Amino acid sequence: MEEINKTAKTQFFFHPFSTDPKIQVGIFVAFLVMYLTSLSGNTTVAVLVQINHSLHIPMYFFLANLAVLEIFYTSAIAPLALANLLSMGKTPVSIPGCGTQMFFFVFLGGADCVLLAVMAYDRFVAICHPLRYTRIMSWPLCVELMVGSLVLGFLLSLPLTILIFHLPFCNNNEIYHFYCDMPAVMRLACADTQVHKTALYIISFIVLSMPLSLIFISYVFIMAAILRIRSAEGRHRAFSTCSSHILVVLLQYGCTSFIYLSPSSSYSPEMGRVVSVVYTFITPILNPLIYSIRNKELKDALRRALKKF
Repeated sequence: MEEINKTAKTQFFFHPFSTDPKIQVGIFVAFLVMYLTSLSGNTTVAVLVQINHSLHIPMYFFLANLAVLEIFYTSAIAPLALANLLSMGKTPVSIPGCGTQMFFFVFLGGADCVLLAVMAYDRFVAICHPLRYTRIMSWPLCVELMVGSLVLGFLLSLPLTILIFHLPFCNNNEIYHFYCDMPAVMRLACADTQVHKTALYIISFIVLSMPLSLIFISYVFIMAAILRIRSAEGRHRAFSTCSSHILVVLLQYGCTSFIYLSPSSSYSPEMGRVVSVVYTFITPILNPLIYSIRNKELKDALRRALKKF
């Protein structure tokens, strides 16, 4: 009972990046610029797809939804991180607040991973079965795949968050991170967390390995189909529609695998923070840039929109 009372009253604080206020302000400015750039870039992609009827096809439907996910995903982290940078780590977060942030981060991140696998399947159908593409990738199926991504993200996030926040938290209340990440929060528990670490590893392995396996299988068939295309222009066009997606997959899965699939004995809080910056701030910036730079239809839609102004 005493442990439960202590846990209920616990407030967490985030370990500052530096004890030098000038460095903290510099990091704050960098984070703020990255956050605003991510918001503007992903909002632009989502709006362009919405207002251009020529982009109302499954590929861009999934791309627009990925952009919306990235907006909410980054927004689950950035405001609290920015507040803590300005306050030198003195902005408290309650256990319910920390749990809410963790839930939405895992929920949206999980949905993001599943959606990337769905996008690989869409490219597989478009390149390997072009004549049947519109019949296979019908709008009802696209909506079901999108909803399925969200449902899977929710079902993965809820039990993990509940499991972690059933742990007792006692004296140490400083999270060595800039948001409520699962490994960092578990390190503060004053109880045996071996079961929780094992559960986190198993679920992370499933969430990352299954969609990644589907992506890999899809691209094996895609590459085989591209190599059978006789014209160089046709091969280039087919490859350009896939290369953007491959780059995004490598960034997203590479960073998350490093954090959640590395052995707990080799987990470095400092390195964890650095890598987390990549997939919480940098990747959401790069996604719209990668897709817009390598996608002619999206670039044309942006030019038409800018001419109207």
